[in-house]
Amino acid sequence: MEFTLLPWFEWCEASWIGNTIRQSLWLFPVIEATHLLALCILGGAVLILDLRLLGFGLRSLPIPQLARDARPWLVGSLIVMLLTGGALFSSEAVKCYYSTSFWVKMTTLPVAMLFTFTIRDRIVTGADRDVTTTTRLVALTSVTLWFVVSAAGRWIGFSG
Repeated sequence: MEFTLLPWFEWCEASWIGNTIRQSLWLFPVIEATHLLALCILGGAVLILDLRLLGFGLRSLPIPQLARDARPWLVGSLIVMLLTGGALFSSEAVKCYYSTSFWVKMTTLPVAMLFTFTIRDRIVTGADRDVTTTTRLVALTSVTLWFVVSAAGRWIGFSG
C-alpha cells in the first residue's frame, strides 16, 4: 500500500480559500507581494544579526542586544510569511506537490526555524562583543539555511 499526500493537496486546492484566491484577479498578487515584503524583513532581521556574528558591522552593539532588537522583526515577518505562504499554497497546492523546489523549501524551513530559535539563540545569549569560530559557524549555517528556504521558495514560482 502506497502512502501519498496528493489527495490532501487536491483537497487544499479545491478548498474555499484555494478557489477564492485562484479565481480572483488581485488576491494572489497582493498575497504574494505581502509574502515577499515579509521575506525582505525576515532576511534583514536574519542578516543583521548573522553579519554581526561574523564580525561585520555594528561592532559597538553587544550581540544579545542586537538579537533582542531584531527578534520582533524576525518573529513578525515569519508569522506573516507562514500565513501568506499557506494562502498561496492553497491556491496552487497540486503544482506544489509536483515541485521539487516546494519540497526543498518545506524540508529546509522547519530546520531553519528550529536552528534559529534554539542553537542560534543559545549562542547569541552567551555571546558578548567577541566574534568566535562558533559564532561564525552559527552565522554561516543560519545564512545558508535561510538562503535555501528563500531561493527554493522563489523557484516555486518559476518551476512548472
